[in-house]
Amino acid sequence: MPTVAPLDLDGHCVATAWLKDIPHFALADGVVHRLDHGHKRVEAHDGLLAAACDGGRLLTGGEDGKVTAVSPDGSIELLAEIGRKWITSVAAGPQGAVAFASGRIAYVRFADGRLREFQHPRSVEGLAFAPKGMRLAVARYNGATLHFPATESKPAELEWAGAHMGITFSPDGRFLVTTMQENALHGWKLADGKHMRMAGYPVKVKSFSWSSKGRWLATSGAPAAIVWPFQAKDGPMGKTPLELGTRGDTMVTQVCCHPVEEIVAIGYADGMVLAARFADSKEVLLRRAGKGAVTAMSWDAEGRRLAFGSETGECGVVDISA
Repeated sequence: MPTVAPLDLDGHCVATAWLKDIPHFALADGVVHRLDHGHKRVEAHDGLLAAACDGGRLLTGGEDGKVTAVSPDGSIELLAEIGRKWITSVAAGPQGAVAFASGRIAYVRFADGRLREFQHPRSVEGLAFAPKGMRLAVARYNGATLHFPATESKPAELEWAGAHMGITFSPDGRFLVTTMQENALHGWKLADGKHMRMAGYPVKVKSFSWSSKGRWLATSGAPAAIVWPFQAKDGPMGKTPLELGTRGDTMVTQVCCHPVEEIVAIGYADGMVLAARFADSKEVLLRRAGKGAVTAMSWDAEGRRLAFGSETGECGVVDISA
């Protein structure tokens, strides 16, 4: 049976991450907690809004206009500071590059400290780096923009009416998918610009996660994890998604695919966490319902332990090998 090691914190958990096998929990108040031979904490921001993990560091952006990198030992490196502006999105890139956004500007900071700015007509909502090469995707109003930060080449524009909020590349780099302000996803097949529309959600999609080989994209936004197939050359077009972990009365708020197996951890609005297998929809209860919605989840590298956090500060680690 899975065992849960709880960590009760005070406040909304924005992100969880594993650094050198140590679970980290980033809270909205700007404090990053870690379980490393006891409970330790470090203050990264005066108000934390966004976070991403590059494997070795937890990258964070705050209400204080700062972008920081938190190391496994708790040390903090200031990567950038743009004055009294909110950093609303952060993404980890190749070769130590970091992207972050504030207002209408997307920034890319290279490993040598060089900073590039990319202006947009409307606010930048989401950021994602391509799995190969230095290519940055920006979610914006009426579509997405692809920048090539290491060169002076013109950006590529992908248009689709509406507000695009989150953004992700498929692990093989063939597809780009956005979450929308409406209850839908939109996607592009990058080779030919072909559109993919994934609609029918009862609420907005706020969480998405690719399976280990990129064959599936799991999403929140319904009383089940909606899992779209991406094996075919045109992605999910004409295909029916899987519906895993269906609960009639409770919305899925977070999804996190296992790093090795075709399994997804599913977090719900009542704090429950399930794991479900794509092949046969088999479910395992990882955590019973708590006091608030699950807002963050991440597996360790081996996929034996799952860190989770909630909007009420109920956090912890589930060990599935127990």
